[in-house]
Amino acid sequence: MTSRVATAEPAVGERLARGAERLLRATGDARTGLVLLLLTGAANALGALLPGGPASLESWPYALLLAALTLSGVAAVAVRSPAVWREWQRPAAVQAASGTLRAMLPMTETDVAERALRSAGYRVRREERRGRWAIHGVRRGWSRFAGLVSHLALVVVVLGAAIGAAFGSEMTFSLLRGDQALLDAPRSGFASAVRLERFEAEFGDDARPRRLDTTVTFLRDGEPIREALLRVNEPGDFDGYLVHPWTYGPAVRLRVTTLGGSPLLDAPVPLRDERDGVPVGSAELPTAGVTLGLAITDADRNELGVSVVGGDGLVDSARLLPGDATRVGDLQIELRSFDAWVTFLSRRDPGLLVLFAGGAALCAALAVAFWLPRRRLTVRQAGAGLELLLRGERFDRPSDELDRLRRLLESRA
Repeated sequence: MTSRVATAEPAVGERLARGAERLLRATGDARTGLVLLLLTGAANALGALLPGGPASLESWPYALLLAALTLSGVAAVAVRSPAVWREWQRPAAVQAASGTLRAMLPMTETDVAERALRSAGYRVRREERRGRWAIHGVRRGWSRFAGLVSHLALVVVVLGAAIGAAFGSEMTFSLLRGDQALLDAPRSGFASAVRLERFEAEFGDDARPRRLDTTVTFLRDGEPIREALLRVNEPGDFDGYLVHPWTYGPAVRLRVTTLGGSPLLDAPVPLRDERDGVPVGSAELPTAGVTLGLAITDADRNELGVSVVGGDGLVDSARLLPGDATRVGDLQIELRSFDAWVTFLSRRDPGLLVLFAGGAALCAALAVAFWLPRRRLTVRQAGAGLELLLRGERFDRPSDELDRLRRLLESRA
């Protein structure tokens, strides 16, 4: 007669719990995290190198990649934290393996050895079996959490950089004195702007700049909010944007009229280009059908060369000093003064605080791991005496700690 034993199928809730646990362990696996880190790095590199790369960092696949990377880091901490907590609360036995330091000691009473180890800063657990005893201890067991935090902090650093690359913005624009521009691309409801008030430069005898001061006014909805002085490596910040004076160059303020006195131009003209080491620029005069070519012909004297070019080529040319006015072709041109234009870099990085927070957490975690390492020990009977086994972390060889514990236990023998 054959007997049959019925086996009950696991409940649906139990199967779901087991599946969720397996999924959590697979997500928090170091290999999974490494693959996601490499994929995120490759996506950021392509976004920086390819012409249309930045647009790809604003797509939903990239957002899913960032979410998966974050989930992997959180899962890694969640999976390993219970084991770290249990080891801290109930120290496990140290095995005599490679990297374990060993010392033989005279016999000591169990209670005396336990009190001595507690006084040395160890959390201890006594184990007795078949008339023999062993004491297992851990010091700074909480520092193992620093290793988990360092992995999570690395994920936060990558996320901060990725968020900045995906959702940040950067643009450059040039302003003359009195001009203003938006700090980002025009869009509905956006009204944060900057106005250039003045630019002051001072140079030494070696032609090196001693002072490059850019004074600006930040505006919101067309209303001045505050004035700021920007210097090299001292950008201004406004509405989440960092504003850097990027580069600068000369400009000339011209008044151009017809011979009859009709105004054609009364504004500064930037000399943004350079030819043979000389700053040059141009100004279109559509009403007169000509173009003004401008070049600084003598920087020491602030002399400006002006050429009038028509459809048939060069019409006339002249050289002017500040305050001079002369006829050039059929135009009356006055050089009022020299000025300067400044190119600004406006940058918004929403991931910057995340990046800094991750970097700070990573530095703190590494500092704890290196300078406050976890140490584990086992003191057990071995013949007529005691055997002390001591282990440190990977970069820690606690020889001094072994000597300290040996002296402590020998003094209590």
